[in-house]
Amino acid sequence: MALFNFRRKEEAAPATGSLEPFLKGYSIEVMPRTAEKVEDFRALLPKGTRVYIAHIEGTPIEDMVATAKRIGDEGFDVMPHFPARIIKDKATLQDWVAAYKDVGVRQGLILAGNPAHQVGDFSTSMQLLESGAFTGFDRLHVAGHPEGNKDIDPDGSDRMVMEAARWKSAFSERTDAKMAMATQFCFEADPVIAWVNRLAAEGVKLPVHIGIAGPAKLQTLIKFAIACGVGPSLRVLQKRAMDVTKLLLPYEPTEILAGLAAHKAANPDFGIAQVHFFPLGGIKTNAQWVTENGGASGVPANA
Repeated sequence: MALFNFRRKEEAAPATGSLEPFLKGYSIEVMPRTAEKVEDFRALLPKGTRVYIAHIEGTPIEDMVATAKRIGDEGFDVMPHFPARIIKDKATLQDWVAAYKDVGVRQGLILAGNPAHQVGDFSTSMQLLESGAFTGFDRLHVAGHPEGNKDIDPDGSDRMVMEAARWKSAFSERTDAKMAMATQFCFEADPVIAWVNRLAAEGVKLPVHIGIAGPAKLQTLIKFAIACGVGPSLRVLQKRAMDVTKLLLPYEPTEILAGLAAHKAANPDFGIAQVHFFPLGGIKTNAQWVTENGGASGVPANA
């Protein structure tokens, strides 16, 4: 992931009003190979920021743990991914958890993962949660899908996704670990608002950490959005690609964040608790954009 430093940009939203508190305590995602390109995260992120470490199939666990240690030593809360489909068996899972604990990690994002076929005993995040391997972790996040997931619901519905969300919410009530739902990124506020409200109506009580794609070249975003299965909100990028006045400008998430922030300000009990950034245009670019738009704080205690 290249570290672009965009200076030509569309007019940014002012760092006042509802956007600034909405960005408070944001989190961000890295991979070991992108983290290597950052000399010092303390120069980019507020102290205490939660940094997720994505575990892509083929990445040695030693690289994941070394990255977690380095970022943790710099003063950040580290949350590595645990993708079920790339974990061979319970012994492997326990070894991973033990290795992370040895470097001070007590948080994890538990998810099924992207490979179409599992390599071992696990295929779902629920199996990992039920394994008992995460004893001693104080925070467990799970995945959310505001626009559904065709790998889980091939018929285009969200029946299985919603059933899993209800299960995870129930699980959160019988564990001592704090839990939240970190979502896939999308590009429109209204469908996200409708989905979060539906979660509440379905009895899902997990706080939502809404996934947002950080500033990036339009071509880069479209590529990642298609690869990650982003749903109808992809039309926002497609419409933008047809506007020659915007085609060469970097995309910025101002519009979706402003819409969500305004809704949260008007409805304090709305289920989004935090923003989680996918820095598809580079960590430095993403961190700079957030700072310029008012996001400069650590993690809220109960988010």
